[in-house]
Amino acid sequence: MATVLRGEADNAYSLSRPPGHHCLPDRAMGFCTLANIPIAIEAAKARFGLKRVAVIDWDVHHGNGTQHIYYERDDVLTISLHQEGCFPPGYSGAEDRGSGTGLGYNLNIPLLPGGGEDAYLHAMQRLVIPALERFAPELIIVACGFDANGFDPLARMLLTSESYREMTHTLRQAAERLCGGRLVMVHEGGYSEAYVPFCGHAVVEELSGVSSDVVDPMLEFLRLQQPNADLQAFQRERLDVLAASWRQ
Repeated sequence: MATVLRGEADNAYSLSRPPGHHCLPDRAMGFCTLANIPIAIEAAKARFGLKRVAVIDWDVHHGNGTQHIYYERDDVLTISLHQEGCFPPGYSGAEDRGSGTGLGYNLNIPLLPGGGEDAYLHAMQRLVIPALERFAPELIIVACGFDANGFDPLARMLLTSESYREMTHTLRQAAERLCGGRLVMVHEGGYSEAYVPFCGHAVVEELSGVSSDVVDPMLEFLRLQQPNADLQAFQRERLDVLAASWRQ
């Protein structure tokens, strides 16, 4: 992150383990022992004087730890796209928007199980990007979990490696418009040992602007599993309702 903030690189990927987005201020939770992203944010704010940081959490599980830490603050915008009801068990969070000075600086986007790529990309365009544009961050951080992929044993969201490439492309463009390209990815969850590497590879290729000869052998299979047009339309309608309520 320091390399990006010093202007020595446009973006960065932190392959940090264990993950951190469930960690609460006073205890570990959900495989997470340290709140990696909040620790990095507070260090960067102290060292570089950052005033506004946005965290986009696309791990399939809700980023409850990060939300908890910044829930009453307006200097960090927290956005979580997650499978509805997955983890913490039963949690949706659409109504949780922060409190006190933090009201309006926490956005939860619960997605239906099996939603697939269309749900994520629609959520990015209708909710995530407009929220970033209103907030005007000086740095964008992504809690980059890969457990929304179609082979993950702990969730059912059906993303492909190309889905992650497209979401990274969207945020890279947003970062270029809003904060001089400053975009940092921090590795979070992902439990399919066979497929996570293809997702990570797609993200790193997009960040670097370098293409390789690596081919995702399961891409076409996962594309066949995507929801039909009726389900996609239903999901888009839900997201549009959430977007309308968020603007109020």
